[in-house]
Amino acid sequence: MKKTLASLLTIIAISAQAQTHSLVKIWETDSVVAVPESVLYFDQKDSSRNILLVSLIDGQPWEADGKGGIGALSPDGKFYDSTWITGLHCPKGMGIYKNRLYVADFNSVVVIDMKNAKVEKKIMHDSARSFNDITVSDKGEVYVSDSKTFKIWKLENDRLTLYLEGMTGVNGLKAVGNELIIGSGKSFLKADAKKQITKIADLPQGADGIEPVGNGDYIVTAWAGYIFYVQANGKVETLLDTHLEKRNTADIGYDPVKKIVYVPTFFAKTVAAYQLK
Repeated sequence: MKKTLASLLTIIAISAQAQTHSLVKIWETDSVVAVPESVLYFDQKDSSRNILLVSLIDGQPWEADGKGGIGALSPDGKFYDSTWITGLHCPKGMGIYKNRLYVADFNSVVVIDMKNAKVEKKIMHDSARSFNDITVSDKGEVYVSDSKTFKIWKLENDRLTLYLEGMTGVNGLKAVGNELIIGSGKSFLKADAKKQITKIADLPQGADGIEPVGNGDYIVTAWAGYIFYVQANGKVETLLDTHLEKRNTADIGYDPVKKIVYVPTFFAKTVAAYQLK
């Protein structure tokens, strides 16, 4: 009996160590968000003005149809403006630097003046085919992934220059300090300032959204309906699995102060908020 009890306690202890984080749903919008691909939490240093920006495809994922745009959603999910920016194609990843919003949209990087809610310019490259995610460093360096050509581009002086290539299945990007965190298929990678690449972890599914927790760990989504917690040591926990419900988990937003994860559900046409525990 004592051996059985000891074995049971060991199993419980191992299980507790293996799964130390979880997500608890706080709210979810009605199905009125037109194919949301990405959510960006915009902290304006005034909680009354903080906002969620949502890229809206509102059509097919890879078509230049002019149906897409950017919506604005309050962090509590109660107030929603679907027409903050209109006239885009199939917008996906977003990043902010000095009141400019950078959006990956089909074959161009769209630059938006956030103060006036107007498109300033669209920066294109002849060989671009499928811009997907975008990230902006603290220094204003803009990186964008092209999923169909397996390339990462860097925006400098309004010109796109090749930064990395041969990145199979590249999607999610996140600039963290002097490193670029990359989701390349199921490989979760980091590239330093000299473009030296190191593997952080192997993922069960291809990476989409990437958000740093702030302690060297990351929250990573897979579009098919998975959210993972990736520890700095490479261990991976599954926080959410909705793939059997056909509820996508695309490019997430994250409030690092309140530890809230904002999930765009793509074809389910909602945004859901989860508390990270």
